[in-house]
Amino acid sequence: MRGISLQVHAGEIVGVAGVQGNGQTELVEVVTGLRHSDGGHVRISDQDMTNASPRRVTAVGQSSHVPEDRHAYGMVDTHSIADNLVLNTYYLPPFSKRATINEKAIREHSAELVQQFDLRTPSVTTTAGSLSGGNQQKMVVAREFSRPIKLLIAAQPTRGIDVGSIEFIHNQIVAKRDEGVAVLVVSSELDEIMALSDRIAVMYKGEIIDVVPREQATREGLGLLMAGVKN
Repeated sequence: MRGISLQVHAGEIVGVAGVQGNGQTELVEVVTGLRHSDGGHVRISDQDMTNASPRRVTAVGQSSHVPEDRHAYGMVDTHSIADNLVLNTYYLPPFSKRATINEKAIREHSAELVQQFDLRTPSVTTTAGSLSGGNQQKMVVAREFSRPIKLLIAAQPTRGIDVGSIEFIHNQIVAKRDEGVAVLVVSSELDEIMALSDRIAVMYKGEIIDVVPREQATREGLGLLMAGVKN
């Protein structure tokens, strides 16, 4: 990445478009604490989060992250749905007290999220890896959307899932925007970016070469920007 400058405001969705491999993954990893930055600054809610740990970005920055690779960064396949739904909050009340896990609170919380997010599973004790791809993604979304947040980062949020799950997740993202959350969506699907975004940033060879208001964006214009052609 080179010379990137990007702001995401409360109550808006900024979409990052571009052909995969132009720095989008690295951008998300730097913001979420998964990659070390050699320069520049990351600020969330006026707090410096440059090279902060993922837990600090999540807890102090009040951020949620739907990763592009749910199996590598979003879930533990061999753990239960209930455990996966508290992966980033298991150490906090009511799920833990004096280093003792409250299994009852975790099960009750998980049962509520299964119903709220229409997660198709026979039980919260079912292993996450046995779910369909769409339900795995909805599980990750349920966890990341179900706590108070100020920033939502969703990378390839609907990759490889069914149409019904895509619509559901899109609606959840828009609902977060309407609640006043700042939302950053990164997707290689141009239709998804155009359907969700209030502003669209286009990345090419590690740079943001333009930021376009949604009402001014066209498929042709964005396609040219994605190829590195700037008017």
